[in-house]
Amino acid sequence: MQKAHHPELGEIALTEVMAALSDPIRVGLVRVLADGRERGWGQLRAPVAKSTLSHHLRVLRDAGLTRTRQEGTRCYVTLRGDDLQARFPGLLQVVLAAMEIDDVGCQVGLRDDADR
Repeated sequence: MQKAHHPELGEIALTEVMAALSDPIRVGLVRVLADGRERGWGQLRAPVAKSTLSHHLRVLRDAGLTRTRQEGTRCYVTLRGDDLQARFPGLLQVVLAAMEIDDVGCQVGLRDDADR
């Protein structure tokens, strides 16, 4: 498997970040990851097929919103909150607050241990 590309801080474009956040599933993923913890892809619960979830995670990574780490056959993802704050101060907090008010992305969450 090839190594994932992560844009450098100066390469993160506002238009790509906003485009990535235009989908409710991706917003939900960002909301779940906003606690700053690294999550295994298998921990994420979304009402889409695994291949579609993988696509959404790739869009977030390519836009610079997340960082993916592979360990063997498992993949882990974290939100690049500090990088986004440095590049676009306050943007992520405002977007997340607005999405929470409108309950956008609420269908995305974390799997219970019983779900695995």
